[in-house]
Amino acid sequence: MASTFFQWARSPAAREYFFSTHFWGPVANWGLPIAALSDLKKDEEMISGNMTTTLALYSMVFMRFAWRVQPRNYLLFACHATNATAQLVQDARFVNYWYMGGKEKKLQDAPPVEGKVTEAVQDLKEKVAKA
Repeated sequence: MASTFFQWARSPAAREYFFSTHFWGPVANWGLPIAALSDLKKDEEMISGNMTTTLALYSMVFMRFAWRVQPRNYLLFACHATNATAQLVQDARFVNYWYMGGKEKKLQDAPPVEGKVTEAVQDLKEKVAKA
């Protein structure tokens, strides 16, 4: 199997592929899914619902394009399938956080805030209550 690949890699067809937009377009496009995958760890408050939905739809359209173009561009298809999946997960996180009680649950589960500012506010409340 490996020897077949190396034979193909030395052929003119391989050079034609590696110097074409069928290869470099998807390689450059992998920045989108890589960024989307890294964003999965970020706070839900930072997610833009409009942009995430737009990117998911964009990737779905180009998945179809990559499949329909001749010859099929599997590298572009994989890139957009990865991006569409990551964006749909982000969309689910967005909807859960803003519309299904995720924000309230997060605030409820947050540890109480302590520190000098909190102590000063508490002291002020006590002084106001005495007055």
